[in-house]
Amino acid sequence: MSSSLKDVAARAGVSARTVSNVVNGAARVSEETRRRVQEAIDELGYRPNLAARSLRAGRTGIIGLAIPELHSPYFGELAGLLVDEAGRRSWTVIIDQTHGDAEAERRLLKGDGGRVMDGLIISPWALEAQEVADIARPLPVVLLGERNAQGRADRVTVDNVAAADEATTHLLTLGRRRIAAIGLQPHLANGTAEQRAEGYRRALRRAGLTPEPRWERTVEALHREDGARAMAELLDGDAVPDAVFAFTDELALGALHMAHTRGVRVPQELAIVGFDDIEDGRYSHPALTTVSPDKRQIAQRALQCLADRIYSPSNEVPASDLTVPHRLVVRGSTDPGARVS
Repeated sequence: MSSSLKDVAARAGVSARTVSNVVNGAARVSEETRRRVQEAIDELGYRPNLAARSLRAGRTGIIGLAIPELHSPYFGELAGLLVDEAGRRSWTVIIDQTHGDAEAERRLLKGDGGRVMDGLIISPWALEAQEVADIARPLPVVLLGERNAQGRADRVTVDNVAAADEATTHLLTLGRRRIAAIGLQPHLANGTAEQRAEGYRRALRRAGLTPEPRWERTVEALHREDGARAMAELLDGDAVPDAVFAFTDELALGALHMAHTRGVRVPQELAIVGFDDIEDGRYSHPALTTVSPDKRQIAQRALQCLADRIYSPSNEVPASDLTVPHRLVVRGSTDPGARVS
């Protein structure tokens, strides 16, 4: 015999309403209460009747996730975490790949294609956040990224300026002074590269150094080949850098590969820092020093923002602008004695 919501409530020692809130994510519940309810759900094997619940509430239990690149290790890991966290709410996630194309982003926001979603989490590359918020109404939307919609859409992001400053400062403390930056993307509207460049330049100025265009490399995409190409350009220049801050780990891994190809020792002659803490960086040689955003917290907070808006009777919940923590993980690409973590 299948267990009921009331059975779960009795086992957890809470009200049926509290169990419903935990299952639906409809209200904020303390972590201790959420843990007890989840344990009771697992022990009893409770499964909500999704079809009946959707009919009663006028919702589908389906949310969308729009990311630029499915093959990106960072977005792939983030998508997996979002799917896992959504599953705890009994939500199904439909994932779309936009390639950073403006029309693809607009099409998803408008709901073209007949897909019925309760809400959408999107990382826009081509559209300004304000346009995203304007098109999406009244669909609940959460933005992942750096541009906000001035209080009209929820946003979850990382402090890219502070993180880039921290990464560059780490290189400066190692005595590096010819620090290059790989990853500028003036053709994109999302602002990520712009903010990371700002943090990089701020750290240099604080150390009494003047940022120089010759040390900054623009890339078309954020892949390994782009990082390798930019590193080759730097090594072919009149002056060679003694450190590189790459705006993604993929770029950093490409730069690391090119350094090995050219016989440049890392980190003895060239220190390298990336950004994203993807799994590949832990197994490169040497392992990659990187800025590690709290990706699980990004997923949890984005889904909570979406739940707050979906379950609000009028969808008039004040917009949230949330910044998740990050940390610098020091590994062998800047410190030969560092342990892999």
